[in-house]
Amino acid sequence: MLMNGAQAVLESLRREEVDIVFGYPGGAVLDLYDALYKMKFPHILTRHEQGAVHAADGYARASGKVGVCFATSGPGATNLITGIATANMDSIPMVCFTGQVGNPLIGKDSFQEADIVGITTPITKHNYLVKKAADLPRVIKEAFFIARTGRPGPVVIDIAKDVFTTEIDYEYPREINLRGYSGDFSGDETQVIEAAKALSQAKRPLFFIGGGLTLSNQTNIFRSIADYTGIPVVTSLMGLGCVPSESEQNLGMVGMHGSYASNMAVQECDLLISVGVRFDDRVTGKLNAFAPNAKVIHFEVDRAEINKNVWADYPVFGDLRWSLPIFYNILRNSGKDYKLVCAEWIEHCKTMAKEHPFSYTERGNYIMPQKLIETVSRLVDDDTIVVTDVGQHQMWAAQFFNCRNPRQFLTSGGLGTMGYGLPAAIGAKMGQPGKKVVLFTGDGSVMMNCQEMATAADNDIEVKIVLLHNYVLGMVSQWQRMFYGKRYSQTILGGKTDYVKLAEAMGVQAVRIETPEELEAKLAAALKEEGPCLIDVKLPGNEDVLPMVAPGAQLDNMVMKGEQE
Repeated sequence: MLMNGAQAVLESLRREEVDIVFGYPGGAVLDLYDALYKMKFPHILTRHEQGAVHAADGYARASGKVGVCFATSGPGATNLITGIATANMDSIPMVCFTGQVGNPLIGKDSFQEADIVGITTPITKHNYLVKKAADLPRVIKEAFFIARTGRPGPVVIDIAKDVFTTEIDYEYPREINLRGYSGDFSGDETQVIEAAKALSQAKRPLFFIGGGLTLSNQTNIFRSIADYTGIPVVTSLMGLGCVPSESEQNLGMVGMHGSYASNMAVQECDLLISVGVRFDDRVTGKLNAFAPNAKVIHFEVDRAEINKNVWADYPVFGDLRWSLPIFYNILRNSGKDYKLVCAEWIEHCKTMAKEHPFSYTERGNYIMPQKLIETVSRLVDDDTIVVTDVGQHQMWAAQFFNCRNPRQFLTSGGLGTMGYGLPAAIGAKMGQPGKKVVLFTGDGSVMMNCQEMATAADNDIEVKIVLLHNYVLGMVSQWQRMFYGKRYSQTILGGKTDYVKLAEAMGVQAVRIETPEELEAKLAAALKEEGPCLIDVKLPGNEDVLPMVAPGAQLDNMVMKGEQE
């Protein structure tokens, strides 16, 4: 079948069952966009390339599919960098197509030329520079395979401009032959057996679950394991929703802003069963004091993560789709009553959770941010997808929003990217059009990609933007308050921006909430509005996210409510 390179790209996307692309046109991809027009391929025009890549990321997290974005050469491609790095840190499957100058111009500092393959090598799972049109079907097939298998991640395909106009006899490959990469991540079953044996000998075991559980779609089998054993569970930020927040077994998020019960359980357990986590520094605190009394089991698909930060006494290398069913069968066939053997420990963890919940103090005429999160959580549907930007509002959402399902809480975990939220929420809505999408953002974060309100308005994408408006760069000012003698250097926002008018100017309806008395009614009405809506909620600027483990401190050394002075 004869077609040009641009048509071959879009036909290959159809073969990969891609149903939407996010992007921004430019000179090097004009032929691709011309083919997109002729072939009527679904596409969302964002207002910035960073918006496109974050939208593809949000789409992937919400749907479980591979997100796709387009950008032109030079500045178009480099504008994707932050979003690619965000996806890479959180292991999100994406394929990013960038245009490159024509073959004769490559390497000559041509207009809008940038070595995007060289630039993105450290922040992608793999990347390609395509100089021959005949290579396109194979490269695209490989890219999607690499992006979605094993530990997922972003792949960049940089395509020379003249490749788009070159005709080829198109045939999409049926098989993939990659030297050194089979996509099969089955492991050694004896490692699973040893892990199960270690659990059988433990008296104070604790599950620690992370984003790998969501990415592998193994939440159901893990819930069966947790239910069968009764063992308490703590989660990373990326693991929220894998066990419902309201479950008695779920002690909550662990780490810098984790719950008292979670942090103490990690420090007191004798076996830490880690599933799909990478032991980020915000989780572990002081490394040599992390889980000091515990042996560690580490279920992990990426061999590089095993023993990288925390020593694994019982490593289980392999895809969770392979290892967890085996682990569950061994436990069920053991005849051991884990709930009975660990009864004292289980009760101790429940008691800690009940005695030290996340809490806050009402302050007169102020709407408290925690109250706002709680109210939204109560008003929305149980399957509402929550997206956050980064900062205090992100941590309050993690603490106070009731997450019931995987792929319900979308946030930039590893890179901590301000400006992620709005475009990611747009992508999430496109990935799950039947579900409500709520964004929690701050007056610092929202300005970084506020132009994407126009994208939501022009495409009638129904996202609810809950703006926690406290006139400060909240998390940075909290650190200045706690560790820098209250020297608020460049963290106080002037407050002259009218976010309601800004939203309305871009075609998004908006409402302002200023007092506790009007919170519930106005919030409920705004959340029911059709189409995108910004909800500007005025909050105090000096509220801290607590508990907090100071950088470099050990997990059981928490600053609790009332102790921050």
